[in-house]
Amino acid sequence: MKRVMGVAALGLSACLLMGAADGSWLRRVPAADKARVNPLSDQKAAAEAGFHVYEEECAKCHGREAQGKGNRPALISERMKSTTDGDLAWLLRNGNSWKGMPSWSVMPDAERWQLVAYLRSLNTPAEAQHLEGARQ
Repeated sequence: MKRVMGVAALGLSACLLMGAADGSWLRRVPAADKARVNPLSDQKAAAEAGFHVYEEECAKCHGREAQGKGNRPALISERMKSTTDGDLAWLLRNGNSWKGMPSWSVMPDAERWQLVAYLRSLNTPAEAQHLEGARQ
């Protein structure tokens, strides 16, 4: 019975996440939020700390290497490269529950910015190589 319930839950999750990678959430980001700049953007230590937040909170859905998992979107993509820091911070704070993305509004603001710094580093080849050591 547990296995059947698990499969049913996975199926429901997959249905909810089918459109997660479509980027429609970007249309809901207010201009003021879109324009926000990460106060930790040029701090390697912030990206390294963000890796640990990612590993604890995000990897279970987006994969350890951020390549996506099932219908959950990859976080290394052209769309991620084109989003602003403010877009990402907004999504982390507000979530996108219809697409399966939880709100991380209870996460301290500094940790959300660390996570944004890490996500940025994944989409910048030189930074990604630097952080590879943090993963091992």
